[in-house]
Amino acid sequence: MGVDLGQRASIKEQHPCAIWLTGLSGAGKSTIANLLEISLHRSGHHTYVLDGDNLRHGLNSDLGFDPPSRVENMRRITEVAGLLVDAGLIVIVSSISPFRLDRERARSALSRRAPFVEVFVDVPLAVAESRDPKSLYRRARAGELSHFTGLGSAYEAPLNPELHIDGVHLSPMQAVQAIRQITDPMTGVVARP
Repeated sequence: MGVDLGQRASIKEQHPCAIWLTGLSGAGKSTIANLLEISLHRSGHHTYVLDGDNLRHGLNSDLGFDPPSRVENMRRITEVAGLLVDAGLIVIVSSISPFRLDRERARSALSRRAPFVEVFVDVPLAVAESRDPKSLYRRARAGELSHFTGLGSAYEAPLNPELHIDGVHLSPMQAVQAIRQITDPMTGVVARP
């Protein structure tokens, strides 16, 4: 006998969920994820952001960008997200997660524990490439990075995400507001001024 997910969530006065932001590099996923966490924290809620880039520096530093490595990267992110959901947290995942099948596997694994919300942060490749905050597109075009999503490897856009964010016309704060509109009722989150 031990402490279960319901007890962990109850003491936090919230229902855990996984909010999964997917899209090309440079779409704005990390910015939105961080602003969403700040917004939720200000509302008194317990959150954690899992950023695909940050996980690549530690937990997934042994993985490359070839298709099998990307599948394993997603499996590990899903496992960590599941542990955090089990802890009663609202988990915000920011990850390119380019393959539809891998996102469906994440949904299947995580939705057994708590609601899973897929958020597609959509920008055209040209816009993502023009932003290029980490010079990854430049490096990929120079041949320094192989299998880079959008150039050397495909990005499979979600077919039916819970939320489709226009990353060109919506500001990051407008995206946060849109995410909160659909997730607050399911997490028990009450927005505070």
